[in-house]
Amino acid sequence: MTPNTTTRTFAPGPLRGTLTVPGDKSISHRALILGAFGPEPLEIRNLNPGRDVRATMEALIALGARVESEGTALRVSGGRLREPMGALDCMNSGSTARMMLGVCAGADIRARFDGDDSLRRRPMEPVAAQLRAFGAKIETTDGKLPLHIEGTPRIETRRFILISPSAQVKSALLLAGLFAGVPIAILGDKHSRDHTERMLRYLGAPIEWDGSRVELRGGPVRRDPIEVAGDFSSASFFIVAAAVTPGSACEIRGVGVNPTRTGLLDALLLMGADIDVRNERDAAGEPVADLVVRHAPLHGITVGPDIALRAIDEIPLLAVAAAFARGETKITGVRDLRTKESDRVAAIERLMTAVGIEVEVAANGLVIRGGAPIGAGALVETHDDHRIAMATAVLAAGAGPLAIDSDASIDVSFPSFLETLRSVQHA
Repeated sequence: MTPNTTTRTFAPGPLRGTLTVPGDKSISHRALILGAFGPEPLEIRNLNPGRDVRATMEALIALGARVESEGTALRVSGGRLREPMGALDCMNSGSTARMMLGVCAGADIRARFDGDDSLRRRPMEPVAAQLRAFGAKIETTDGKLPLHIEGTPRIETRRFILISPSAQVKSALLLAGLFAGVPIAILGDKHSRDHTERMLRYLGAPIEWDGSRVELRGGPVRRDPIEVAGDFSSASFFIVAAAVTPGSACEIRGVGVNPTRTGLLDALLLMGADIDVRNERDAAGEPVADLVVRHAPLHGITVGPDIALRAIDEIPLLAVAAAFARGETKITGVRDLRTKESDRVAAIERLMTAVGIEVEVAANGLVIRGGAPIGAGALVETHDDHRIAMATAVLAAGAGPLAIDSDASIDVSFPSFLETLRSVQHA
């Protein structure tokens, strides 16, 4: 059971003002891992404060990495890692489990991986299968956690074809090659998240990629400080809330706008959302901007698998936007939502039902018939999924009061969400 469980009711009201969001969770995982690659300290600023990132930090410490606080920054160093004393507890973090498997495979480390009940239900065989081809020995529990890995000094494969496009599997392979000190080539990507590639290039590694192929020929040669961009997924809650709630006008500063992550932004603009992208700049190899969002009428669109892949964590929010849009919104390419922290397709059905919006579910898609969603204090079951808990708050902002059975999961990625929402929402 998730600790400190508290039911909570979210109220309606427009969003006005300026806000910032925590550091990007995906980038934070990778910054910690690359910090542990070399013996010299790597300074990381604006690290995401959520439980998922803490899982990666604690796993690296268990492997012998050193993490020191210096003001508002962290300094991470590693070098030769060692076998952990006990199991690596990945908590609720699939990113931790999959990418740290790559680290252990390449660093020739034996380890046991485990996680909470939710993570134990999520598939690990896709990454395990590709790392076995690399040469690691991995025994899963029916394709899931807990599992045992034996890393390898004898690399069997250095050229891979992804079974399905996945940034976590791709990153696990890149990290295996990096920690093993061997070149790696990966084919079959479909423009999945490229944070690992960008960070390696920023640190001077010889790496090339074009959205379908990645080649890494060596490790980083610099230890330049990493300023983690604001998390686009966290910003998305406020983007959608402002877009669908009359009277809203808010600015979200310092948000990462990596094009492999901004499928939601593209979809909202197609729907007629009023969003300005301002002050575009760079932070440690990642594009960053300020986003100004105002309420505007939306209309239904068709969202294909290409946009869905770049918005996979934000599909529940896209569904919320569709609930307020005129006409039908069709979304395809959502099969992977069934195996996230919860079954997010089922969660979208619960959200839509709570406000009287019709939704039709197919094997790999959704059809949402928008209109005038009405919240009347209904209780939404979150299944301890942080994104569903926060998506309920977004839906309530425009539709009326809604409650969730627990707000504890919010700490996974955005511990300050409730405080930030209070600071910009006006009754």
